[in-house]
Formats: sequence, C-alpha cells, structure tokens
Amino acid sequence: MRLRYLLPAAVLVVLIVLFAFGLQHDPRAVPSPLIGKPAPDFSLRVVGADTPFTRDDLLGRPLLVNFWASWCVACRVEHPLLMELARQGVEIVGIDYKDTDAEGLRWLQRHGNPYRHVVADTQGTAGLDWGVYGVPETFVLDAKGIIVHKHIGPLDEDAWRSTIAPLLAGTQG
Repeated sequence: MRLRYLLPAAVLVVLIVLFAFGLQHDPRAVPSPLIGKPAPDFSLRVVGADTPFTRDDLLGRPLLVNFWASWCVACRVEHPLLMELARQGVEIVGIDYKDTDAEGLRWLQRHGNPYRHVVADTQGTAGLDWGVYGVPETFVLDAKGIIVHKHIGPLDEDAWRSTIAPLLAGTQG
C-alpha cells in the first residue's frame, strides 16, 4: 500500500529536479561538436545560378556563415543587424536553407542583401552536416575555415558586441 504512494512521489521529485535543472540553462547554448574543427565539406550552388560554391570558397579570411530562409520569421528580426554589419565590411556568406531560389531572391530584394555570397541548401543536407537545428544560425570561421563559434537564433547587438565581434577580430591573424 505504501509503494502505491511512494512511487508517484518519487517520480514527481525526479521530475521537479529535472525541471529545475533545465531552467538554469540557456536553450540557445547548445554545444557544437564542430567548434575548433574545419567547416564541413559541401558543394552547393549560388542562388539563381549554376555556379558551384564549396568549403574552399570560405578559406582565406575570417567570415560569418549565416543559415537563413525566406520563410523564417526570426531571420527578419536579425536582418537589419546583418545589413549594418555588411555596411561595416563584415563578410557574411548566406546559406538559404530549405528554400527555393525564387523565394530567397524575392526576400532579399524586399529586405536587402547583406551577403557576399548566397548559396542554396534546398534539401538541407549542408545544414545537417553543420549541425543546424533551425534558422537562423550563424557560424564564425577563421581564415583557415575553422569554426570558432556557433550562435543559435537571431543575432542581436549584444551577441555581436560581447561575443562575435571579438572572436571575428581575433581570427584575423
């Protein structure tokens, strides 16, 4: 008879502990196994063209790789900051994730294009290789193509100033 009450109470205590533990963590702080490793190999095409774009095109200078899509509401939130960063000379490669060329190009015409290159990942295969959970996600790469940081969710001024800008500046050498 006592087990009848103890078992549900024990389960409840375990659930409360797990819930409390989960509340102490930032849901955007998902560790990436790719940090410190070369960006995954890929061969995609430039949006609206048959021009190939590969991992080798990311080498030679530090840059941001931003996974985005025309259907992504949060991408619109970060877009003005990306436009400002591009005006400041930050190189950003945009990977249009699970989207059509027509929709991606229409979205960029409407909102502006902060990307040095816009690459199509229509099937999401490159996103899987990069460990993308959803868009937007932004990666900081050094000149050798090593991933030094992954930012999940819309990029904002605070994340740019406190984390990404210093990392990008530190990858210059």
